[in-house]
Amino acid sequence: MTFNEGGSFEGGRVGTRRGGAIAGGGAGLAIVAFLIYQFTGINVGPALEGVSGGGAGQEEQGTVGECSAEEANTTRECRLSATVQSLDAYWAQAVPAAGMEFVQPDVWIFEEATSTGCGNASASTGPFYCPPDQGIYLDLGFYDLLESRFGASGGPLAEMYVTAHEYGHHIQTITGVMDRADRQASGPTSDSVRVELQADCFAGVWAGQASTQVDPDTGTVFLEPITQDELADALSAAEAVGDDHIQEQSGGGVNPHTWTHGSSEQRQRWFTTGYESVDPASCDTFAAAEL
Repeated sequence: MTFNEGGSFEGGRVGTRRGGAIAGGGAGLAIVAFLIYQFTGINVGPALEGVSGGGAGQEEQGTVGECSAEEANTTRECRLSATVQSLDAYWAQAVPAAGMEFVQPDVWIFEEATSTGCGNASASTGPFYCPPDQGIYLDLGFYDLLESRFGASGGPLAEMYVTAHEYGHHIQTITGVMDRADRQASGPTSDSVRVELQADCFAGVWAGQASTQVDPDTGTVFLEPITQDELADALSAAEAVGDDHIQEQSGGGVNPHTWTHGSSEQRQRWFTTGYESVDPASCDTFAAAEL
């Protein structure tokens, strides 16, 4: 997706953390830790760092500064900041319309590793949302791994889909879905899968209306309409993080009993459901007889 010319995005919305714990073990261990996190929700990255001799450094914090639309279209940090502000604008209207109070999540870019309300985290966990501190955490290098290791086509909307998915988990937290779900279970119809597919659907809802959402600060519509090629990029990212695809990429057989996020087909379909309906009510995966 392309941010409209004339748009401008204030600084300070997205924080940065750099120079924290240094992950060890290289790409091989990062992939192993990511796979374990995908299937179990357990972050083993810090343990693997200990085995491989990772150390700790002094973490420096900052924020992403003000960005123009051109910068949002060309740099990842600015794209993330602009995407978050677009998500803020949409959900600040949609959540109160459903009778609930909206609270913005914190959003952090980190490198290598950082501490969170869910414990220490490393880049090997992939992007994630932490309910206790209502924070979204992303190491932007994940997008390169998504392409090189898991076969996604890349592209701006693919990155935005990941951000919107994690933001969807925040919506689930403030609406009580996270508290009600049994997120320790696994399997193709488990609550864990329903939580993830609903977040995919919420991402699709945002994407479907983003080209009509007006930035309240500038009066400019955030984004130009999505092209078919851009939509294909988002669906490629959804396919790449399907449980069955990740299991195949890891060299093992497909085992639905261990699924926690849903198959590639399911993730694509629920994103599409949200995208076409532009209605969060269409995302009730917990009421769906079939996922």
